[in-house]
Amino acid sequence: MSFLRRRSATPAGPDFDVLAMDPGDWPGNLGAGLLPAPDGTCQGVFLRYDLFGGRGPAMIIGNLPEGSPAREVPEGQVPFEVGQLLLALENDEEITVVGTEDVPVMQGDNLLIVRRVKLSEGRISCVQFDRSDNVLVTIAAWDRPITDDLYALLKPLPAELFQQG
Repeated sequence: MSFLRRRSATPAGPDFDVLAMDPGDWPGNLGAGLLPAPDGTCQGVFLRYDLFGGRGPAMIIGNLPEGSPAREVPEGQVPFEVGQLLLALENDEEITVVGTEDVPVMQGDNLLIVRRVKLSEGRISCVQFDRSDNVLVTIAAWDRPITDDLYALLKPLPAELFQQG
């Protein structure tokens, strides 16, 4: 998976901090995608972490700012990042949201209210939380639970990581 290019010729990147795991902390491959709007603004960023070195994605972390169309998901439909995970897995099975649960989690000194999204496919774990800047972070993982330890690994990535020349 490579970076998606915006229509403008100028270097492009998100207009907000991207909260994810540092690629240097992940032992596998990393791919990233930008969601461009027609006006060239960034409507979201998602990162695909491949723990297995080319044998399949392990996790997708999305950052979608307020107003991003990818946040507008009909009732019962899976979040954008779950859809991206299914595409990467070449899984075209119909999967729906069967419930949600809000859970308090500490990230450093910050209290997050994490929404655990329960899906009809039990091998997918999915959580969401809102940042103080109204960016929705969604984590979707294949065949591994998302534990509270993961939140300690999340940090803003440098904007240079997303610049294109």
